[in-house]
Amino acid sequence: MTKYGTDRLDGKTLLVCIGAAKTGTSWLHRYLDGRADVAVSPLKEVHFFDAKFPEHALGDPDRLAMKRLAFHMQAAATTPEALRDDPLLQASLDRVQMIYDPQAYFDHFARLATDQTRVICDITPGYSTIGQAGFAYLKAFCAARGLRVKILFLMRDPVTRLWSQLRHLQQLSAENDALRDWSRLAGHPAVRARADYAQIVAGLDAVFDAEDLLHLFYEDMFDAPALRRLSGFLDLPFQAPGDAQSVNETRVKLDLPTAAHDAFCRDLAPQYQFCQARFAGHVPASWLSQAV
Repeated sequence: MTKYGTDRLDGKTLLVCIGAAKTGTSWLHRYLDGRADVAVSPLKEVHFFDAKFPEHALGDPDRLAMKRLAFHMQAAATTPEALRDDPLLQASLDRVQMIYDPQAYFDHFARLATDQTRVICDITPGYSTIGQAGFAYLKAFCAARGLRVKILFLMRDPVTRLWSQLRHLQQLSAENDALRDWSRLAGHPAVRARADYAQIVAGLDAVFDAEDLLHLFYEDMFDAPALRRLSGFLDLPFQAPGDAQSVNETRVKLDLPTAAHDAFCRDLAPQYQFCQARFAGHVPASWLSQAV
């Protein structure tokens, strides 16, 4: 029996945003967290399903969860009251429990849900790399609990997104010198998997019904029409965002070298071609300058 009772999630929709990386998912997390009818994990990135399918994970998701809990335990006043009253500390504890009790994933969201909650939300860009088998597991795992899953996949200009990710990797570790090592970093299998929109979309198509899939573009994400589409997709009333400021923007600011730009354009040409064919008329105009 779950701690919070199986009825806490009855009738709820689980929105899973699978990325891609560096497509405004932190801003989306803040926007959805500001809605009374949506319960979003305080962790932002839960990393539950990519721990089950870690082939292209950037690091060990379960080990990351343990380190995150240890960090918050050390940073907080470690009293029972602090544990009870700190949502991020509670969420970190929930995530560690998921290592040995998969049902803790549902308990985590059941604890967050209120009488007003209609949608629960897991925003983890790393899920874009779990492949068709991972998507099938995600769907079956949640169906066994009676949850309907809806998937949001955000895309961004492939070259711009990749360069943002490489700069973010440098921000995480000085060993990742984006200017010097762009070829090596971009060629890493985990990075390449996050850039393969065609493969990701094909895997989603094979598992989920079309009405449970929504594809949006980073370049449009901060505007009302895209958020109206998202609201309609979730059967929620539209709620205007408070602002369109970037959240978790990469702090390492570097111009993309010409050689890297040309190489990325060649390597990612199939992704531009796929998106133009699949999402004809919806691909942002700014992509066209790269798709040569």
